[in-house]
Amino acid sequence: MIETLYLIKPRGFCAGVVRAIDIVERALALYGAPVYVRKEIVHNPIVVNDLRDKGAVFVETLAEVPADSVVIFSAHGVAPDVYEDAAVRGLNVIDATCPLVTKVHIEARRFAAEGRTIFLIGHEGHDEVIGTMGEAPDKMILIENVDDLDRISDLDPANVAFLTQTTLSVDDTREVIDAVRTRYPVIKAPAKDDICYATQNRQEAVKALAPRVDLVLVVGAANSSNSLRLVEVAKQNGVSAHRIDRASEIRPEWLDGIRSAAITAGASTPERLVEEVADVFRARGVARVEQFEMVRENVVFPLPRELDVEPVAEPT
Repeated sequence: MIETLYLIKPRGFCAGVVRAIDIVERALALYGAPVYVRKEIVHNPIVVNDLRDKGAVFVETLAEVPADSVVIFSAHGVAPDVYEDAAVRGLNVIDATCPLVTKVHIEARRFAAEGRTIFLIGHEGHDEVIGTMGEAPDKMILIENVDDLDRISDLDPANVAFLTQTTLSVDDTREVIDAVRTRYPVIKAPAKDDICYATQNRQEAVKALAPRVDLVLVVGAANSSNSLRLVEVAKQNGVSAHRIDRASEIRPEWLDGIRSAAITAGASTPERLVEEVADVFRARGVARVEQFEMVRENVVFPLPRELDVEPVAEPT
């Protein structure tokens, strides 16, 4: 019998995700449907479908957006050429890029202006990495792991810098950064850690609870980097872990013989999906459900200025 289920806090929506969802909903209220969104606003299909039902139209490219329409750029950020394309097409752009991602873009431009070669520590193909690389494509080298450093040569060691994707594993990133610093002792670092507060908080909470449980379930989408990292962190700390989109994906054999389990969620996962998973344990007669709160988050990011107005009421 499962004795204890822990609901890890913090979990789920971070400030950047809350802001991005609010931006789409506010734009719909101000401009009416349809409002176009380039890529997934955040990496969660449930969130995307909810917004689609409200009138948001999700597209892969700006070529799909009619001229003079409202288009929102996702929380993961975009490269400068996307802004240029939008201007040429006469689109009304609303930027939902997470401010912590914007910080990385600003650092990329600054390092490039200084003439530095920039190592971007991140995962190839991730939307955030694509956008950041676009800030200085001729100056940036993607580093996914320590081995990638062995393929780099002919750089001025006094003229390099590094940045990181915001949703990486803190421990794995530290290993790569240590290797980079060893090879390039005077490398220029960002003024402040690029990995976002929410990513770090969720990973630290999993590490703290791992010794107490037999299983960790991470509720999050398959393309959610921070959700995948939570699974890795749990496994690295000696506990069985699985990522699921929602409760229906739980395999009964995962629950056989365990006495305690924990649920956490990626930064773009709605709380109702966590409750669905918890209900599976309640249905199996779990003895008690406890909140495990590592730290209380109170970060709030303001809406873009153009949306910080009240929508005009429809005439009756």
